[in-house]
Amino acid sequence: MAGDPFAMLDWLVEAGADEAIAESPVNRLAARVPLPAATMPPLPLPAARPAPTRPAAMPAASLIPEDAIGTAQNLAAAATNLAQLRAVMESFEGCALKRGATNTVFADGTELAPVMLIGEAPGREEDRIGKPFVGRAGQLLDKMLASIGLDRARNAYITNVINWRPPDNRDPTPEEAAQCLPFLRRHIELAQPKVIILLGAVAARHVVGKTDGIMKIRGRWMDYRVGDQLVPLMPTLHPAYLLRQPAHKKLAWRDLQAVRDRLNAPG
Repeated sequence: MAGDPFAMLDWLVEAGADEAIAESPVNRLAARVPLPAATMPPLPLPAARPAPTRPAAMPAASLIPEDAIGTAQNLAAAATNLAQLRAVMESFEGCALKRGATNTVFADGTELAPVMLIGEAPGREEDRIGKPFVGRAGQLLDKMLASIGLDRARNAYITNVINWRPPDNRDPTPEEAAQCLPFLRRHIELAQPKVIILLGAVAARHVVGKTDGIMKIRGRWMDYRVGDQLVPLMPTLHPAYLLRQPAHKKLAWRDLQAVRDRLNAPG
């Protein structure tokens, strides 16, 4: 699979391969039940204020984590295609992250593409636009893909472990990840990739259960089971990390070369 030579050159340069309330209390029961004033302080007033608003404000937030995970599993299993999966995720109210997010960031790229990339969680720009990897990290990711002949418009498909932006771009909690994982697992099943690329430590931890650190597991082929099939999976460095540590782009380049060789292998 040959890449665009100019895009490849851009990526190699970046990879380091170029050597060169009321004013006073009111006793609302006084007219109907005359009670001594000392026995009825204005306690009903604080209780009356939250009572009507709490159920209306968060109708589904009362789901305990186990209920939320079970609901996510049932919704995901009922989806028979990617459009249905997107719809049920947009209707899901069991993850608190959704209430603070602008958009459900479902996916971007070509459906049923041979390569599926899985990142961590949306950032500010992704939340605003509703697509994964659209900021500076996304621009770098596009160059990385182009260097091995991939393009989200033709043959790459991108999503995240978490589909709603965590506050301040923090890592998702284990509970939040558990509420989203049923959707991701079904997403992989419906996308039917030939190769999966995990971008970053959060994706590796939640998709394949690896907690050793991304620098220890990157570049090593693993298997992801989908039904009775094993899909080859490659963990690598997240583009946002590479923006902070550009000297490590050469490591990501090696990982991408391994993906390219796997895709081009006979059979």
